[in-house]
Amino acid sequence: MLNYTFMQNAIFVSVFISILCPCIGIFLVLRRYSMIGDTLSHASLAGIAIGLMSGQNPILGAFVFTSICGALIEFLRGYFKKYTDLILTIVLSLSVGTAITIISSGKLHANADSFMFGSILTVTRFDMIMVAALGVISVLTLIFLYHQMIYIAYDEETAKVAGVKIRLINYIFSILVASAISVSIRIVGVLVLSSMIALPVATALQLGRGFKVTLVFSIVFSVIDIMLGLFISYYLNVAPGGFTALISVAVLVLVLLAKKIRSAVGSVAAK
Repeated sequence: MLNYTFMQNAIFVSVFISILCPCIGIFLVLRRYSMIGDTLSHASLAGIAIGLMSGQNPILGAFVFTSICGALIEFLRGYFKKYTDLILTIVLSLSVGTAITIISSGKLHANADSFMFGSILTVTRFDMIMVAALGVISVLTLIFLYHQMIYIAYDEETAKVAGVKIRLINYIFSILVASAISVSIRIVGVLVLSSMIALPVATALQLGRGFKVTLVFSIVFSVIDIMLGLFISYYLNVAPGGFTALISVAVLVLVLLAKKIRSAVGSVAAK
């Protein structure tokens, strides 16, 4: 299996996905913005459709359009401060409407189905370069803005008082989310992409550790989820995206069960 070039390409991309998605996801989850990841993952479909229609690289199209939608969400927060769900509905309507209109027009130069469900066969060398570039830039940006983003994640108002440039960092973070989504599309697929952003973080949070330890375990669980999903889906001949989502849920359930069993054993031992 590993002798096939497409599997080597898929594993290369999966490594970047498994590191980048939890790094972005942990800040989304802590800020209770996990549904933004879901909204932007659907927005990426419109970017893919635009890229395919114009004959450009669909990952680049997804990155550009998703970045615009992420910036639009941040812009609309100034008008709908207490209605985040309404903002997401507006952006979702815009992006899904754009995607459906383009796809149904019959003007696409390629099939968009592989991007919806994920496919290990469609990862090209150019995609690998795009993924590596976006992934490295995103991780370096996260490292540079690490402390400011932690402030914002835990208390945005206090961060504002402390002099953190919240609006600017939020716009930058929107672009980082767009980057994480666009690099993950080929393997995971649009429909279940948000699961790779949120579920490894949700699993790591069950360990009840500090921020850094939670981030490390988020990446560990992400690697487990994606690699198991990639290899097992190859042998089952199913789309890797959907199966990876199932693996993510299964790992979360196992951790929850282990936590409950440990708690029960601890209670018995205490008696």
